[in-house]
Amino acid sequence: MRISVAVITYNWPEALELVLRSLASQTDLPHEVIVTDDGSRPDTRELLLRLARDYPVRLVHLWQPDDGARMSRARNRAIAAAQGDYVILLDGDMVVEKHFIADHRRFARRGCFAQGSRVLTDATSVKEMLGRGPTFPDFFRRGIDRRRHTVRLPLLAHLFAYPSKRQRGIKSCNMGFWRDDLLRLNGFNEAMIGWGREDTELAVRAFHAGLLRRDLRLGALAVHLYHPTRKHLVDNPNDRILAETRQCRLVRCAQGVEQYRDEFAVAPVDLRMTSVPAPSQPPVPVERAAAPPVAATA
Repeated sequence: MRISVAVITYNWPEALELVLRSLASQTDLPHEVIVTDDGSRPDTRELLLRLARDYPVRLVHLWQPDDGARMSRARNRAIAAAQGDYVILLDGDMVVEKHFIADHRRFARRGCFAQGSRVLTDATSVKEMLGRGPTFPDFFRRGIDRRRHTVRLPLLAHLFAYPSKRQRGIKSCNMGFWRDDLLRLNGFNEAMIGWGREDTELAVRAFHAGLLRRDLRLGALAVHLYHPTRKHLVDNPNDRILAETRQCRLVRCAQGVEQYRDEFAVAPVDLRMTSVPAPSQPPVPVERAAAPPVAATA
């Protein structure tokens, strides 16, 4: 089983470097890492070219112009470009423990998707991590929350793995899908822009298609690097799209991954094969460039 890791990023290369180094240090390496970029400045590309010189697996950079937060589009392009049988969705602020890929591989089951967890950090502990490299916190580390997710006991993971259609706690920062299931669902719904709900909407359509959720606990450990969030956004238009998906029992979204199949009929370039920088990218608007990517802290 070939595993593709799709890492979404936006203008936080310091965090992305920790994520990519943690993926390069796995006991079981993935087939490829695809960094799907929602319009970052050129320093993200420069980081990737530097890391590519000795990166242990295929490393791909997909960039799209910054036109507001278009996470669904960015993830769909990564799904279309993926060469693996199984796709792990990971945020560019999620540093993973060294058995992360091995645990996802062991946990993957046909007819299901995997929902992983994360440790939460505070602003002080993030500064420490950014200064010393991709170390994974232990249970007694100060400045973390949900510390139970620092414990790895893979032989007991089945205790939490009963298949369900539970919608609470869906988060695409640590999620695993068979790629053909994602194609059947047409990936993420690109009608959903801005913060939130696109991961829950995908899961609801997966349930309508007959897939089930398995919670991956005590394994596939990851720590989320703190940054500000818009979790409590009021009157989110994406809520109305989610409600319609539930009411109509939709399986496929109208605007999804299918539109990129031709674009990625030929696999995108492995950055290890080139040292030539990409063409210069347009500057990022000030209103989004000023802060790291926004994500939920659920």
